[in-house]
Amino acid sequence: MRFNFELTEPNPDSSSRNSVTPKEDILWVPLQNHPLFTSPTSTSPDGDAAPQSPSNLLAWDGTSRLYYWDSNLRCLHRISIRLGDPEPSKVLAASPSKVLQTDVEISFEVNKISINRNGSALLLSGAYGLCVMYLYGRSSSKDDSIICRTVSIGSQIYFNGRNLIHVRKVSWHPYSDTHLGILSSDSVFRLFDLSSDVLQPEQEYYLQPVEPGRSRNAASICPVDFSFGGDHLWDKFSVFMLFSDGSVYILCPVVPFKSVYKWESVLEIYSDAEMFGLKSANPVAVNNSNLAIFWLEATFPELAHESKEGELSTLRAHPYAIFDASLCLQGPLRKVCHGVEDEDLAVRGAECEGHAVSFLYDLASKDSILVTAWSGGQLQIDALSDEIQPVWTVGSPPRLRVNSHDHILGLAMLCESISGELPVVKLDNPHDHTVWLGHPPPLLRLAIVDLALPGKTESGSHISMFADPLMPERIYSVHDGGIDSIVLHFLPFTSQSSGKDETVRSPSVHPVLSTCQVENSTPSPLCGFIALSDSFGYSWIVVTTSNKECVVLEMKTLNLLVPVHVDMKKESASSEEWTNRNPPDFISKELLSGPKVVLVPQGSPNLRSVAADSIEGRSTLHQYLNLFHENYVEYAHKVYFELEHHGPSVEKDR
Repeated sequence: MRFNFELTEPNPDSSSRNSVTPKEDILWVPLQNHPLFTSPTSTSPDGDAAPQSPSNLLAWDGTSRLYYWDSNLRCLHRISIRLGDPEPSKVLAASPSKVLQTDVEISFEVNKISINRNGSALLLSGAYGLCVMYLYGRSSSKDDSIICRTVSIGSQIYFNGRNLIHVRKVSWHPYSDTHLGILSSDSVFRLFDLSSDVLQPEQEYYLQPVEPGRSRNAASICPVDFSFGGDHLWDKFSVFMLFSDGSVYILCPVVPFKSVYKWESVLEIYSDAEMFGLKSANPVAVNNSNLAIFWLEATFPELAHESKEGELSTLRAHPYAIFDASLCLQGPLRKVCHGVEDEDLAVRGAECEGHAVSFLYDLASKDSILVTAWSGGQLQIDALSDEIQPVWTVGSPPRLRVNSHDHILGLAMLCESISGELPVVKLDNPHDHTVWLGHPPPLLRLAIVDLALPGKTESGSHISMFADPLMPERIYSVHDGGIDSIVLHFLPFTSQSSGKDETVRSPSVHPVLSTCQVENSTPSPLCGFIALSDSFGYSWIVVTTSNKECVVLEMKTLNLLVPVHVDMKKESASSEEWTNRNPPDFISKELLSGPKVVLVPQGSPNLRSVAADSIEGRSTLHQYLNLFHENYVEYAHKVYFELEHHGPSVEKDR
């Protein structure tokens, strides 16, 4: 028996935040059949204007609530959803939806929405406005809606009517519920802390990719997109900047004040700096690692107290800046090559056309993947072939804003690119003599994918990208022609090679949804797309159009990375009967192939010679635990869930 309840929004004046109100008139229907998407509607007032970029009016809180911005009524719909219940392929939605209204008038056309990490605030962004809507509002008797407090962000900088500064990209920071990163056309990256000040930024980074006195084209100094890094070593403190000519730069470290990080991940980079940087014979490496250690100890004071190790699971960042040094703008990132120096190593391949339009950082196990979309319809896919390390320019002090107690409230830095010629990295030994020397990590070109987009205009195609929430090796590209799925079958560090010359599989590209014009019909452009997933390994794509049509597509996940070819010579005699019977399609080939083989890292110390309570011992143990988790625990987790769901079918097929 199932009971349907609707969770009510918490009232700030109420003593309890957990009250629920039963709703007898709630009806659960397939999401694509929800009345919100099936009712006839008129076109948006600005619907005849060509969009400047793909709009996205859908957001998901990661659990059970889907949000949709209605451009006609200028309100937000909150839809309660159930994933894979009662059938794995179904996404059910509660009808009617809840209406959320802003407490101030939204005077601009919203083209993108996004939700923060804990689902308490929603970003409303457009070409002429930027607002944050707090979703825990107060109930209103008018139209049975919820009135939500809404504030404008950086209005004195971006939308005051006296300047021509345009917002290029806005994104929530992955390690904070209150911080927004904004990249604008004045080549400044700003971090806003909504909990303290919505008008004045907490941090400002003035990007200077061109050395003084050097001539470069205008495209090389025009930033177009950025992305925060993932939870991998110094990546978590990095911001990747894309410029119009396709060059990519890195800012590291950038940390929002009061943001929260895992103790183990911060301790890992702290130990690396002490082990590899301070023990280097190169004074440059020692100086760089010293700066990094000082910064870590000041930003996370708990690191200096070894007695607290094991007592804490997370660390909160303290406001800090090195007083006589500013961050370097590391880059442009250059390709790993075969010893032939090329003037175009910093940016693009010969197959790319037009200018860079969007950027995606994707962390897949041990690999940091960078994807650049070009207006000509190509995706340039690279991987970092070395680790990111922080770099400062000593003698370039930042500007600090402090209170009466000398506590830092904000900072601003002039971030210039590293001067001088950077070494060209050879494929034979890309890591040689590069540790803590301040050189930006080189790129390893994985592929250039041509999406073959129809109907290219003079301005080119507008492409946006996002990674699959369950399988980071899969990337979705959203463009004028629809949605494509790109699956990476080879990653340099994740794919454990046996040392033999093996064929590197190219990425596979599959159309997910097409909006190309059909004879005697007009295509309806996409205005919303989101990837949903549950804990059982199922994922879906939800798409909405400007005509309020909704499409839900179930996506296959587990068996996409496994080659179809099976080596019959390696099969045991006991498996012949199973092979001849053709195992059912619902059993993943990834599970049938077994767990990956654990490869002990080269240069690992003899465990008997390492003291268990030493830094080296703890680091080695942590490394082995990670290998065990990646190769066996994750495999066992997948086996458990497949047996839970497909056990009856397997028993029936026996």
